[in-house]
Amino acid sequence: MSPETIPAAETFSPIRWDHGLKLLDQTRLPSEEVWLDCATPEDVAAAIYRLSVRGAPAIGVSAAYGLVVGLETKRDDQTLDERFEEVAEFLGATRPTAVNLRWAIDKGREIFAASVGDGDEGRIAALLEWAKRVHREDIESCRRIGAFGAELFRANDRVLTHCNTGALATGGYGTALGVIQSSFDQGKISHVWVDETRPLLQGARLTAWELGRLGIPYKLVTDSSVGSLMSRGLVERVVLGADRIAANGDTANKIGTYTVAVMANRHGVPFYVAAPLSTIDPATPTGNEIPIEERSGDEVTDVFGAIIAPENAPAANFAFDVTPHELVTAIITDVGVLEPPFTEAIALALASQKS
Repeated sequence: MSPETIPAAETFSPIRWDHGLKLLDQTRLPSEEVWLDCATPEDVAAAIYRLSVRGAPAIGVSAAYGLVVGLETKRDDQTLDERFEEVAEFLGATRPTAVNLRWAIDKGREIFAASVGDGDEGRIAALLEWAKRVHREDIESCRRIGAFGAELFRANDRVLTHCNTGALATGGYGTALGVIQSSFDQGKISHVWVDETRPLLQGARLTAWELGRLGIPYKLVTDSSVGSLMSRGLVERVVLGADRIAANGDTANKIGTYTVAVMANRHGVPFYVAAPLSTIDPATPTGNEIPIEERSGDEVTDVFGAIIAPENAPAANFAFDVTPHELVTAIITDVGVLEPPFTEAIALALASQKS
């Protein structure tokens, strides 16, 4: 299906609150656009786990709304405080690698605690207003990331990206794809190479879909094409996202990112990570401490119901890998571009947000 081109200035969001939470089921893209009605926290958790909603910022926004959904469905035998902790624990267990999930739950707990004197309805209303603010601020954050990132690009750059980091992965606009969109709008990008991103093909299904809607020229390539493209001088920049960034700049992202980083380093291609400051986890010293989610091997042996391996073939399915900070040229955040040494740059950026 050929996606309809939309104006670049228009912000699309995969998350809606309209008297309840609705999430775009990204597992159904690009063939059909289906919105899920999430009436319970179990619905929200299932959507996060099965990747109907994915991308660290989008997971954080969805979790914020998920807390509200949980409180609205409190059982009669529970206090609101008991229900909050039950839902927070339940949602927090869905995706261990994405730090935005934990950030949203911890921040929601602060908001919930601060409204203790407002009664049950008032506390739920306060949490909903906060969740809507998180959603708005995520879109604003992505636009700032795009603006800062565009300053690193030159006219007619050809850029390679991995997985999906557009509006679908965030509250709206996107992180790395937001950088690409902002740079393209300024005439700085002529072409985008899109890794298909095995095993769930987020690049092929989602990034290609978004670039088509935005009218940005692209070509889809296999993940294993990266080295060949760079050796032939066909890539001037790499920009991709992150699910968690350690205090030293080590970056966890969709499996295959480390391979791209090694190839970029080998061929002298700048390798940029684009993520909001909330994706940086100062409590995680290095990438060695980042938990790496391992998903079902069926996602490797099957492609959306089509079996591509021998029956009962054993398969490992690591959802993420960690790119060491020394392979990262710069981290593009919503407060500016962070450059090595990352330990100092990250500490300063985080401190500036607290002051």
